[in-house]
Amino acid sequence: MSDNCILCKLRNEELEVTKIFEDEMVTVIMDIQPVNPGHMLIFPKKCVPLMIDLDNEILSHMMKVAKKLNQALRKSGLMCEGVNLFLADGEAAMQEIPHCHLHVFPRFENDGFGLTFSENYTILPSRVEINKCADKIKSSFENL
Repeated sequence: MSDNCILCKLRNEELEVTKIFEDEMVTVIMDIQPVNPGHMLIFPKKCVPLMIDLDNEILSHMMKVAKKLNQALRKSGLMCEGVNLFLADGEAAMQEIPHCHLHVFPRFENDGFGLTFSENYTILPSRVEINKCADKIKSSFENL
């Protein structure tokens, strides 16, 4: 644990926190700056910055917990027409806290949340370009 890690401090209740769930692998807390009411964070007890730093068992467990939270949100009575799972992996991906964490938040029509795409987003790449990218990923994937 980093002495400055806010998620570790929240896990250890060194700061005010509202916990939803905790077990030997993960902690789930309410986000204090929610996209929508019901926004939660799932994070491993092991303080690691990136998803690739987690072992597969913990990562799988995070997704199992996310599934249950998805179900709980839908049954909770909170406004919830859909659910987003969002994991920002690295600063360039908008990760602000260097402790891997998964956002789980309810969505509903016209809730004001959205992603901003670049102006080139509507320009589709050629199949050749797509295949070149795929080949690079496949090569890396096969060597892991």
